[in-house]
Amino acid sequence: MRFTPFVAVCTLSWLLLSGTAEAASYPIRDPTLTKNRLYRTGTIKPIRCPEKDIRPNDVNSAKRYLTSVLNCLNASWGAHFKKAGLPFAKAKIGFITKPRRFCGSSWGKGTAGRYCDKERRFLVHLEGTLLTDPSDLFLFSLAAHEYGHHIQNITGLSQAFIDHPYKGKSELNEQLRRNELQAECLAGAFIGSVWDSLNRTTDDWDFLLDLNRRGGDEYTKDHDHGKGRNIAAWLDRGFKAAAPAACNTWVAASAKVS
Repeated sequence: MRFTPFVAVCTLSWLLLSGTAEAASYPIRDPTLTKNRLYRTGTIKPIRCPEKDIRPNDVNSAKRYLTSVLNCLNASWGAHFKKAGLPFAKAKIGFITKPRRFCGSSWGKGTAGRYCDKERRFLVHLEGTLLTDPSDLFLFSLAAHEYGHHIQNITGLSQAFIDHPYKGKSELNEQLRRNELQAECLAGAFIGSVWDSLNRTTDDWDFLLDLNRRGGDEYTKDHDHGKGRNIAAWLDRGFKAAAPAACNTWVAASAKVS
């Protein structure tokens, strides 16, 4: 997750993909991406996920907060996969206070969180800007987004994405956006499923959506995460459905993942 002047949006090691492919890459027809069993698992059953207290500029309370969110994510998605008859593996979390190499690559400037497929773990960079005012839902959403990449990993979506051909940087960036926006939607689905236990208001949700609308690729030189309005739209789509079926970005029109 990287910070822009208004909001942070997630960044992952997928940017390290290189090369082009000779095979036709559009429309995307890989059934692992477009017809994954994840989309047929139904609504995520609500569980209680109360937030722990978190204090401004307090690394230890942030660690406790995010670890609690991870435990809830593991419990919620684990129960969901069990009900659907799908294999499941828990994700792990780690914390850093200074950038370092992770998962074979350097830590990107302004990156707040990264997931590593081979470790089934994500790290959160607990630096000053992230903890200045942790009262909103951003940290909660950050953990849920990185966990969305874990869901992609254990369902085969991640590998299918990595293996899918592309012709040039433009197609690669669109596939990167489909991948990132799917993780954002899966984050929204989880948050929607536990919403009633968070003691939050619609204003809290609207504020998070507004943060996303005021961020995105408009504020960077990259085109790999999506415009702010699309990030917010996929997050809200998942939230309203509370189901992975809402998150099939791989069949969405290009405009929806721009």
